[in-house]
Amino acid sequence: MAKYEILYIIRPNIEEEAKNALVARFDSILTDNGATVVESKDWGKNVVLHTKIQDFREGLYHVVNVESDNDFALNEFDRLSKINGDILRHMIVKLDA
Repeated sequence: MAKYEILYIIRPNIEEEAKNALVARFDSILTDNGATVVESKDWGKNVVLHTKIQDFREGLYHVVNVESDNDFALNEFDRLSKINGDILRHMIVKLDA
């Protein structure tokens, strides 16, 4: 199984319940499409570099470690996170074996 790390930035003014529901939804997108979520944790609120993203200078960082045999789950995560207004940015990185 290949190992991946997904980091995504959630808009900072989201309510706590909505954030938890968003994280649960995107974790289930991965597991429902054949990936195994090894770890899913909050990194907290951080400054979003030097530039604004959708008028925000801060964001709630969340990291997910995933194992998967195919790219379908990752492609579905990528597709849905691009159209979700609560996720400002995301990055999927394949980890070395």
